[in-house]
Amino acid sequence: MSAGAQAAWDIKDLALADAGKRRIEWAFQSMPVLQNIRKQFIKSQPLVGIRIAASLHVTTETANLMITLRDGGATLALCSPNPLSTQDDVAASLVRDYKISVFAVRGDTNERYRAHLASALEIHPHIVLDDGASLAQALHTRLQHLGDHVLGSTEETTTGVVRLKAMARENLLRYPVIAVNDAMTKHLFDNRYGTGQSTMDGILRATNILLAGMNVVVAGYGWCGRGVALRARGLGANVIVCEVDPIKALEALMDGYRVMSMNEAAAVGDVFVTVTGNKSVIGRDHFEKLKNGAILCNSGHFNVEIDLEALNRMASSKRQTREFVDEYVMRDGRRIYVLGEGRLINLASGEGHPASVMDMSFSNVALSVEYLVKHHASLDHKVYAVPEELDRSVARMKLEAMGVRIDRLSLEQENYLASWSEGA
Repeated sequence: MSAGAQAAWDIKDLALADAGKRRIEWAFQSMPVLQNIRKQFIKSQPLVGIRIAASLHVTTETANLMITLRDGGATLALCSPNPLSTQDDVAASLVRDYKISVFAVRGDTNERYRAHLASALEIHPHIVLDDGASLAQALHTRLQHLGDHVLGSTEETTTGVVRLKAMARENLLRYPVIAVNDAMTKHLFDNRYGTGQSTMDGILRATNILLAGMNVVVAGYGWCGRGVALRARGLGANVIVCEVDPIKALEALMDGYRVMSMNEAAAVGDVFVTVTGNKSVIGRDHFEKLKNGAILCNSGHFNVEIDLEALNRMASSKRQTREFVDEYVMRDGRRIYVLGEGRLINLASGEGHPASVMDMSFSNVALSVEYLVKHHASLDHKVYAVPEELDRSVARMKLEAMGVRIDRLSLEQENYLASWSEGA
């Protein structure tokens, strides 16, 4: 570990900073809402004296969120929630050019990954920014002593929100959490359009296959699954959806997709994408039925959606055939391919979501941080939705930045919608 005058760090190479700075600046051009918030923060300084520990994918978009929070007066420490999601040049620029502490290296071992979580928490944060509840889990187990000053937290993913709600139900949660993932301007756009596009991008960068005419199996039809299915169909794939929720399964069917169990899909699928947030979605029984050449990848969160332990036991050999592509040769000669070590394919082989959609998600984070600093004392230790007025303000600023005007209700219309005496 090294330390400068204002930033501690453990990154790959400071010499990569020039390239990182150019890419951070490029992304910022597509983040007009965050630009607006950054200007407000520079003037109002709402985060002076506030220490923030963040476990977020170290990308150009995240970098611009960090810079915005820094410009609002915060002291920051950033690590990654995923060993393959760090952009090393971005990490270098954040340290060198913006004096922000970063503890993240692409390809981290599990041990170093956990050490980086601890390093970020060593600032004794007031606010925690989570993506998958990694910091929350550490603060509630092995690193409880570093959480004595936490006022509140935000959470970016469905997986993390589920975990935090479970903690709240058991009365274990030590601080209030705002579920940024559940904001309308997050899941309707980031989860659907961001995950859809970036997942296809990651698959194609890793494999260079032609998806047109292939059977693409999407496991999970939440907002992320909807986006993946939509983009796969747009590339000419025949999309099959696997679900456990009958309502979502029915929705997928009426959206024009084939719906079947994973046991059925395993025998006919060419490319499989898991987006469930659950474990062993594709497992031993499915591996036995996969076609020769089947491609498996994950765009959910942790690398547990594909049961890689079972696959390793079943395979007679394993080798890397391309960067981000591992070939498992089964005992009957079939070859199964796993992309990105089963980790998030859109970040393992791609660059993650486009900046223009992360603009809304990270604007929600920035405004939620400001809200927590102001209102934490009145909040219970449970998971809250992003306040509706913040969510709508993000949508309004995004529309304005895109040059779009919408109508407003007249007073007469407002009264009509609020009354019962007119109509019929």
